[in-house]
Amino acid sequence: MDELSIGFSDLKELYRSFMPFLKNGGLFVRTNSGYKMGQSVALSVTLPDEFDAISVSGQVAWISPHGSQSAMPAGIGIAFIDDKHQLSAKIEKLVGEYAAAGETTHTM
Repeated sequence: MDELSIGFSDLKELYRSFMPFLKNGGLFVRTNSGYKMGQSVALSVTLPDEFDAISVSGQVAWISPHGSQSAMPAGIGIAFIDDKHQLSAKIEKLVGEYAAAGETTHTM
């Protein structure tokens, strides 16, 4: 299982990476590395203004290869599988104002 770490310094970038349309939520991670759909990933996420990372296991559910869609960054979307720390719920609380405003994201 691949291990990835991602840290967010501001709420807008967290919102742009959040994937609430996935069943248990998920995050888009910028990368040029090759991944396959369904590949298992261990993700370590540091939220804005937090010191400790939250770990969640997931699977690749979205792939944006380099140069694919207009100005979308290359990367993968990781669907949360084992979210025992309620990461998805924490992110939803943090980024609510951006969702209400209809800001664009890295995926849709």
